[in-house]
Amino acid sequence: MIQLIKGFKDIVPGEIELWQHIEQMAVELFETFGYHEIRIPIMEKTQLFARSIGEDTDIVEKEMYTFPDSKGDLITLRPEATASIVRAYIQHKMYAGDPRRKFYMVGPMFRRERPQKGRYRQFYQIDLEAFGIASPYIDTQQIHILHLLFQRLGIKDCRTHINSLGCPECRPRYRELLLEMLNSVQGKLCSDCCRRKDRNPLRVLDCKVPSCREAVANAPELSDHLCRPCRDHFNSVLSGLDHLKAPYILDKRLVRGLDYYTRTAFEIQTSALGAQSAIAGGGRYDGLIETLGGPPTPAIGFAIGFDRLAEIMSQLSKSSQTGSVQPGQVDLFIAALGDLAQDDAFKWLSALCEKGIRAEMDYTGRSLKAQMKQADRLNAKKVLIVGETELESGKGILRDMSSKQQQEIGLDDIVLTIPQIFQT
Repeated sequence: MIQLIKGFKDIVPGEIELWQHIEQMAVELFETFGYHEIRIPIMEKTQLFARSIGEDTDIVEKEMYTFPDSKGDLITLRPEATASIVRAYIQHKMYAGDPRRKFYMVGPMFRRERPQKGRYRQFYQIDLEAFGIASPYIDTQQIHILHLLFQRLGIKDCRTHINSLGCPECRPRYRELLLEMLNSVQGKLCSDCCRRKDRNPLRVLDCKVPSCREAVANAPELSDHLCRPCRDHFNSVLSGLDHLKAPYILDKRLVRGLDYYTRTAFEIQTSALGAQSAIAGGGRYDGLIETLGGPPTPAIGFAIGFDRLAEIMSQLSKSSQTGSVQPGQVDLFIAALGDLAQDDAFKWLSALCEKGIRAEMDYTGRSLKAQMKQADRLNAKKVLIVGETELESGKGILRDMSSKQQQEIGLDDIVLTIPQIFQT
């Protein structure tokens, strides 16, 4: 039997309802704050990710699914969404007139990582981006949006970690200090960090190897070397979060894993999935649009790990019913007995579905007992029972599956009557 590729997963009925619930909650919240959906291709030219994410990152060096097309050009399955959204923003000249744009997207990403709980090689992200807004208000707003979303989903075990990564004005001096310190502990660093430290020493701070983390425990902190504009910006973000009563932890070790971040960086962390503590993260990337060929444009965004979030929600559902989502409920199940009743039931079902009534029927002509069991499995609100007797009398039996009460209902205008019943 052919099975799934390692690191990939199916999202099947019984599970997909939870995913749909999360996505619906996120989309409603994003659109309330003025964000609009964008859809981007799953493949891009490899150079897009190399230039934006960074040549020295684990993603580009080890994790991307990259291969040549028929002409020999290197293309890559997208490992993240920001670079692709920036590319679309530039290519379609969406900056013309008013550069301020706010986007969201939901979709699959691909990285060849070691599969583990909540982490897959095809994984899903909920992504939010704002372009053309330099104000620290938008930084505060995006973190606030994350707080609101997790509150509405019933997730309480969340901690917001936040830091400032400075800008091209203040980071070079810090880079010199950090490199000097890293050279003094080079013997304790892993081979990757030894190779990267001269080209991008901040990557060493993001290394997960225990010996590297121990070696950099006393490294200078970037937040202590911010220029005045970066410090003022960061203080404004924190002040905004205080005003909104959005709790946070000032984490001077937080650097994020992508090269394009500047100034504000943040993560939402949880212990619900063990070692994989981050379920959302993002930050400001004011130089990326210009780097990829667009005009100088400030920008900020975040991504939520959809798989991890769904796993947390599933655990909450099992333990306390918090955040639980029932499978999609059928409004009306038509239990049709006999060929003539089956024919009419199919016509009614088609017409009712056109009117927005979620209707279902049995297509095999089984017994009434078997069909009632099927209605139970589908979580049907009501069942319309129709057989030869009912067709002759012109009246069917409508059963409320919650109260168990039954009533006769005329069949001549059933397509008009049923929607009225569900509206009352």
